[in-house]
Amino acid sequence: MTVEYDPSVRQTRAQEAPMTPSTATVYRDVRPFGAGAPVDLVAVDGVLAERVPDGAVVETVEGGGRIALPGLVDAHIHPDKTAWGQPWYTRRPAAGLAEYVRGDVELHDWQRTPLADRAYGLLAHAVSRGTRAVRAHVDVAPAYGLEAVTGLAEARERLRSALDVQIVAFPQHGVRRAPGAGALLAEAAASGLVDAVGGLDPDGFDGVGVDGEGPAQLDQVFALAERHGLPVDVHLHDRGERGLAPLRDIAARTKAAGLQGRVVVSHAFCVPELSGRALEELAELLAGAGIGLTTVAPSAHQVLPFRQLLAAGVRVGLGSDGVRDSWSPFGNADMLHRAHLLGWTTDARTDRDLAECFDLAATGGAELIGLPAATLAPGSPADFFLVAGECLPQVVVDLPARDLVVKGGQVVARDGKFTG
Repeated sequence: MTVEYDPSVRQTRAQEAPMTPSTATVYRDVRPFGAGAPVDLVAVDGVLAERVPDGAVVETVEGGGRIALPGLVDAHIHPDKTAWGQPWYTRRPAAGLAEYVRGDVELHDWQRTPLADRAYGLLAHAVSRGTRAVRAHVDVAPAYGLEAVTGLAEARERLRSALDVQIVAFPQHGVRRAPGAGALLAEAAASGLVDAVGGLDPDGFDGVGVDGEGPAQLDQVFALAERHGLPVDVHLHDRGERGLAPLRDIAARTKAAGLQGRVVVSHAFCVPELSGRALEELAELLAGAGIGLTTVAPSAHQVLPFRQLLAAGVRVGLGSDGVRDSWSPFGNADMLHRAHLLGWTTDARTDRDLAECFDLAATGGAELIGLPAATLAPGSPADFFLVAGECLPQVVVDLPARDLVVKGGQVVARDGKFTG
């Protein structure tokens, strides 16, 4: 039998008090993680509480026996590049990173909707699918100037009550390959608008052999991070030793700069190639340097071996990457779907396997970008969503509609629609 929740809100006074009462929202009759009997979740001042405070005005939302799951974290997304919500764009074949980068510029020039509006539309959709936070990589290059930084900052402000947005200034075109990109990256880092500074394939795409200007990429990136107190997040697509050597270099620079816990390497396609003792040694190195990794589950041979990495103490998060951009027509900014894809690419079969895929999209992503975990326990952020279903593994497989999304204790989406 399908049980419908009541979207209406009832207000009652828990107890008369002489002072202006606080407000609590009680989400009644929900099943955290789909386990056990239904309970009530009490949200007060953006966090979950054990009970309604004395004297509070109580708002009640009926959950109808639905499963409550922690809000999800998209640890790697490019909302500035998206054509989401725009007319269909016909993509051309591309071979190699340089051609993909040229495709980015072509799509950018084709777009007619302002970047801030496109990014807002995509991220509002992500909220409606249960996302509580994103780390957004935005291009900084002579072709665009700082348009992506200011556009994402505008979208972030419009979404501030519904979504935590971290902005990474990302030199997609390289800093040595693209004259003037290094200066723009420095300007972005000093702007106060970005939360981290990024890099891209410092050997294969933007290496010291490139006939460009300025110091090597990692010299610039780490200098900016130290100067402005910013975390670092470097894209690393290179495989084999061309990827492993920069990865080891990043670990050494991180320890030397005292940036342990503040550096992430995204994709790291060189890591899935390893196994046995080689993988163990690299995991030990990364854990010792406090390096985190992100994966986007693109394919079975590119997804990170996240279980082995987590067991070694390496933080790992999951992301969407590009969403309907020039690189690919696919992507939907739905992190529950991304957990489903992670299960598919890793041949998840058991309930535990499927739950671990979900956890990477929730707890793993939160830890990676420095947010408190939404555990659904008292004291944790009141960030969660409600779905109809039997249990967590079944939810990961069946991808039910997100009936209600809550951020900071307040409803921000209902029946798949963003309400703000």
